[in-house]
Amino acid sequence: MASLYIKTKLFLEDNSKTWDDTKVSLQNNSDGNGDFIASWSYDIAQPTAEQLASYETAGNTAETLANVLAQREIEYPSLKEFAEAYCEKEIGGDSTKWNAYKTAYNKVRTDNPKE
Repeated sequence: MASLYIKTKLFLEDNSKTWDDTKVSLQNNSDGNGDFIASWSYDIAQPTAEQLASYETAGNTAETLANVLAQREIEYPSLKEFAEAYCEKEIGGDSTKWNAYKTAYNKVRTDNPKE
């Protein structure tokens, strides 16, 4: 289930607005009723529950993509490894590290597809 933050953010973007913590705040009172919009000061009407519900699928997609990208960031070889492999290939002519780097990089992409 997409978070209220993501659905609200998507609603704002569809209305040519950007998220601004000074114009909207979300809250959860831990009373079992879940998250809700506590304050809203945009120059457009606050979205209804039905409007926000219409962003469920897009919100799930956005959250999945964010999770994939975060996982990729963790798993990608470091910039140091990239620099070492690239320099060794360019300066020393040995492509062994470069090929290993490309293989590791592409494995992360394959293991964490965007779709």
